[in-house]
Amino acid sequence: MPLHVPPAPAPALRSVLTALGSPTAVREAKTPSLRAAQGPATPELPLPVHVLDRITAQGLSATRLAGWRFLIRCGDRAVAAADTMLTPDGWAFSHFFEGPYVVSTERAVQQAEALQQPYQPRLLSVPGLYMLTLWLHGEVAADAAEGHPAATDLLIPLAPAPPGISAHRAHRVSELLPVLTHRATPVPLLGSHA
Repeated sequence: MPLHVPPAPAPALRSVLTALGSPTAVREAKTPSLRAAQGPATPELPLPVHVLDRITAQGLSATRLAGWRFLIRCGDRAVAAADTMLTPDGWAFSHFFEGPYVVSTERAVQQAEALQQPYQPRLLSVPGLYMLTLWLHGEVAADAAEGHPAATDLLIPLAPAPPGISAHRAHRVSELLPVLTHRATPVPLLGSHA
């Protein structure tokens, strides 16, 4: 079933297109594959990037929208990604990057497209665990800038995933949350008093 990819804010897309058209921005990017790309590079698959700052014993805290990420495609493959961020003046280009999350995002999206149920794809970052997941939100018409993972939503951890969490395996939020909660909860030191 096709994914319902939310439209990115027009200023975010424009900022990425402007950066791609800037020889200085591309040349100064720490992305050899983007600098060496032959042919036109186009931003595709805009995904809102939500950050989960805290996981409490009671479950997920609210997520916050941190930006929009675009895969930069040249020919038949993604060669890099571009992040945008919200500034006081609106959406602005942040940076280009490459690495394992670019390929892993593309792979997870292909996995998601093979599922029977429709989803709205998002990215969910869990900084406390150095973890990034493809978040498949069940409410396909929801505002992509808001919300939090529902128990029935799916999370596909991107590679590299934290030890003990399988990358590219879809998990219901209700199944993965206890693992994340346990991992993110600091263990009291022996002999310390609460």
